[in-house]
Amino acid sequence: MDYNLTNTFDFLNRLAKNNNREWFAEHKSEYLEVYDSMIGFANTLLSEMQKHDHIETASGKKSLYRIYRDIRFSKDKTPYKNNLGGSFRRSTSLLRGGYYYHIQPRNSFVAGGFWGPNKEDLLHIRKHIALEAQPLRDVLNSTSFKENFGTLLGEQLKTAPKGFDKDHEAIDLLRYKQFVIRHSFTDKEVLAPNFHLEMAEMFKQMRPFFDYMSEILTTDLNGTPLEG
Repeated sequence: MDYNLTNTFDFLNRLAKNNNREWFAEHKSEYLEVYDSMIGFANTLLSEMQKHDHIETASGKKSLYRIYRDIRFSKDKTPYKNNLGGSFRRSTSLLRGGYYYHIQPRNSFVAGGFWGPNKEDLLHIRKHIALEAQPLRDVLNSTSFKENFGTLLGEQLKTAPKGFDKDHEAIDLLRYKQFVIRHSFTDKEVLAPNFHLEMAEMFKQMRPFFDYMSEILTTDLNGTPLEG
């Protein structure tokens, strides 16, 4: 195991109390150690994920996000994130959905899904749901989904989307603009040995949802594969 999330938590706790450039500069060497540890965690996690899915992200390091915040258009001018995390991209246009992981004291979680589908994909998803919503309901109502993720998350319209009946039997699903699922971890879980195995397993549990979304995004309403 090439990571130490206890040290990661310790650094992030102190950073949250001292989120300024002077403190960070004084503790840059500690951050670099934590960053190396996160690379180790991400590499180990990626290795596990490759056992059950096809990931095109080249390495754990490539998955990591920068700790530096873009504060140009934000009222919050603290220069650093109080978390470390990253994302993995699935391979080829046939495998849809993205994996995201977030490590932070008292707020660690994984998430997956479709944060910002373009309007063509969103319309395509809605057309499939309008035609036959039961396959998606079966995924969302399964015991494993409810136990691991609870419910489907994401921004929703207050009314029916353009071109769809507000009284449609699947209007609760058609209103979604994003399709996101999430699972939170306790600090105890994160700091347990081999936490990467638990996180990889939770990503694996997302697969029925991803498989459904991949199928409808790559076929027409008759189930015929789309070109390209």
